[in-house]
Amino acid sequence: MTISIPDLSATRVVVAGDVMLDRYLFGSTGRISPEAPVPVVHVHETDDRPGGAANVAVNLASLGVVTRLLGVVGADAAADALERILASRGITCDFARTSDRPTITKTRVQSRGQQLIRLDEENATPMPGDAMLATLRKALDGAGAVVLSDYGKGALADVTQMIAVCRDAGVPVLVDPKGTNFEKYRGATVITPNQAEFEAVAGRCHSDDELVARARAMLDDLDLEALLVTRSEKGMLLLEADAEPVFLPTQAREVFDVTGAGDTVIATLAGALASGQEFAAAAALANLAAGLVVRKIGVATVTPGELSDALHQRGQGGRGLVDVATLRAMLAEARARGERIIMTNGCFDVLHAGHVAYLEEAKSLGDRLVVAVNDDDSVRRLKGESRPINALDDRLLVLAGLAAVDWVVPFSEDTPAKLIAAVLPDVLVKGGDYKPDEIAGAKEVLQNGGEVRVLAFRDGHSSSRIIDRLKD
Repeated sequence: MTISIPDLSATRVVVAGDVMLDRYLFGSTGRISPEAPVPVVHVHETDDRPGGAANVAVNLASLGVVTRLLGVVGADAAADALERILASRGITCDFARTSDRPTITKTRVQSRGQQLIRLDEENATPMPGDAMLATLRKALDGAGAVVLSDYGKGALADVTQMIAVCRDAGVPVLVDPKGTNFEKYRGATVITPNQAEFEAVAGRCHSDDELVARARAMLDDLDLEALLVTRSEKGMLLLEADAEPVFLPTQAREVFDVTGAGDTVIATLAGALASGQEFAAAAALANLAAGLVVRKIGVATVTPGELSDALHQRGQGGRGLVDVATLRAMLAEARARGERIIMTNGCFDVLHAGHVAYLEEAKSLGDRLVVAVNDDDSVRRLKGESRPINALDDRLLVLAGLAAVDWVVPFSEDTPAKLIAAVLPDVLVKGGDYKPDEIAGAKEVLQNGGEVRVLAFRDGHSSSRIIDRLKD
């Protein structure tokens, strides 16, 4: 299945559910307390992270989705801390503050890479849902999807009515379920249980056929449009009404931590559906995102750049055609991974073997190769009115299809100096008999600590020679 990454920057998703604050206390320990046989931890670092429904919202925001979060918190400092973190991620918070229960907070004390104890502050009794329902109704205007994130802490006590409100407004509603009473999720657009949660309700499945049969029965019984069962190392099962089941294989090559992977799945699925993708395409993208997030330690998120990079490595998803803003974001992620960036430029009007050999040599100097390409007007200014032979879009597609090329970006100026100054590669490469100080952008690259390399073109190959032979 071909996976595509939609533009999510104008997509709006509302998240409602059990919001939490995950607090980590890191410290050293070297002695036992004289008061009790427990280690004494000298705390030297505190890290607060959004948890529960708040982590779903963070995942959506990381994908570029305009995100609004509804939840119930206490009238306490933990709520203030949580709201500050979420606001810094660009998330709009509609929190109902109450004095009769604390903000759900999970405090983990860790030393030498091990968790010593977890302290939970919560009151999980069901909450009156009137305030949440009223806020949800107001939040639906302009929303492309709603995620109800149920952690069984009481915020979704009226989840059935909340689903009805969303469906009446024509907004798709996705539910991450909890417990063994799935009847309360009747009428949802899609629910996303893991296989253990699904089997706790539907019964043990001893084969894929039995899994599909039980999923089909649940789909019909609960009046769902789709059911997505996450299956850990076995990937996912997507089942839609009146459609064949789709088994999505796992995308993870290495698994370090599955914490929060379900939040990533439902967030990506919601963003893709809100952008207009069909269930199968949205589920495939969510599966890809899950495969990336489980390779990270702790609760984590993925970005469009990471998704695009993963698709590029698989030979899918547009083969690296990017604009400048996207390129800079993807390069920032590549540099965070310690990768060395190479950049070159040219018209590449009639691609030939000399070009291919040159680009392969350039790629050998580092990890990622960026190719900047003159647009049609700048080619005409450089080569004359008869050029280019191939339009910009065609030249970009051909270059992006080469194994050596990671990203291709067009520019409209006579030289790529401005673009190179914005990218500042580790190595700037040019082919021909140039001197380094004659190369556009060389000064900025050298001042930034990079290097400039001149590579020889392969003799006997040139676009002009090919064009002349065609004329003859």
